[in-house]
Amino acid sequence: MLDFRQLSRAKVRVFSTISFAALVLVFMFMDSFISNVSLQSVALQNQQPLKFVAIQEPDLGSEKVEVKEDTYSEDQADLVPPFNLTDRERISWFKKKLPDFGILKPTNLTGEFDNRVQEFLKNDCKIQFFMTWISPARSFGGREILAMESLFKAHPQGCLMILSRTLDSVRGLRILKPLIDRKFRVLAVAPDLSFLFKDTPAESWFDDIKNGEKDPGEIPLAQNLSNLIRLAVLYKYGGVYLDTDFIVLQDFSGLRNSIGAQSADVSGNWTRLNNAVLVFDKNHTLLHKFILEFALTFDGNKWGHNGPYLVSRVVARETSRGELNFTVLPPMAFYPVYWTRVESLFVRPKNQVESKWVEAKLLQLRGATYGVHLWNKQSSRLRIEEGSIMSRLVSAHCLICPQ
Repeated sequence: MLDFRQLSRAKVRVFSTISFAALVLVFMFMDSFISNVSLQSVALQNQQPLKFVAIQEPDLGSEKVEVKEDTYSEDQADLVPPFNLTDRERISWFKKKLPDFGILKPTNLTGEFDNRVQEFLKNDCKIQFFMTWISPARSFGGREILAMESLFKAHPQGCLMILSRTLDSVRGLRILKPLIDRKFRVLAVAPDLSFLFKDTPAESWFDDIKNGEKDPGEIPLAQNLSNLIRLAVLYKYGGVYLDTDFIVLQDFSGLRNSIGAQSADVSGNWTRLNNAVLVFDKNHTLLHKFILEFALTFDGNKWGHNGPYLVSRVVARETSRGELNFTVLPPMAFYPVYWTRVESLFVRPKNQVESKWVEAKLLQLRGATYGVHLWNKQSSRLRIEEGSIMSRLVSAHCLICPQ
């Protein structure tokens, strides 16, 4: 006799299978739909087969270049050395892994780096910005796109160059295309690190790294390279460096040779500087001193030692020695919210008191802040709640304004 309980279970399994299949189809449809209307989805499109294609970078005055789809998509997590190694063991590990560090290898694209930079910067740039991106292109998402949009909202005649092998690709061009189509000047360029560091104090340091003769430390090498690249590109070309988790609120044109304080004491004297935003002329003496400090005191085992702590050490030392023609801006300029309190920007006000605080904070930001550093390590997983400061900033400073 047929067991009705078995039949019921069978029906449930069949129904569950059908329901699951239906849900998969729905999600596939929604993903396809969203990819056509959302700017963020441009950065998350599925990888295409490996291929070479010739592309023209529109409206940027550049010649056709042969770009390989996802030429450099290394997973940074695979390039972090194991913990608890001695210096000698880590150097040995690093030597074996050197073939996997694509950013250290010259390519046809990196060989054209300086020519491409010079050609791009001829485009009547009223102010030139630089960013770095050493992570895979697929991880360049909504927050980074908002950073670019806010930059061009405040500087429609500015130029932005992103130093990145991963974005200097077909996938990268798709990410940047919505801005390029709107005639904004933005370009991703694979950097030639040997050229950037040549004739600077970092040249011998980089040679030792490339040859596997220097301990890279436990911290991912990409992070420390980013700290050095930003210094070198400003030293070679001059302009403004911004982290990709920085939301621009005001025009930077009035700034020259400036670095921002991350914190200050009750008397207003800075206690720590940060290198997430740097504004310097080409060949500025302080940049040279930053690069020299990096090469002489490099330590890949201490977080921040080659970044925020480095610029703080040098400025403290050099300020006591004499005038170097630079300005330290107060925390409100670039770091109006300390990293331990960044969550407050993302939370909607729950009562009248909190609503008043949100309005007061927004008024303060409009008056005294060039932009907001979002402290990505602390805030990357936070959701922007409706009515929060971040939701208001997004609405006011986006250009394409995806949902």
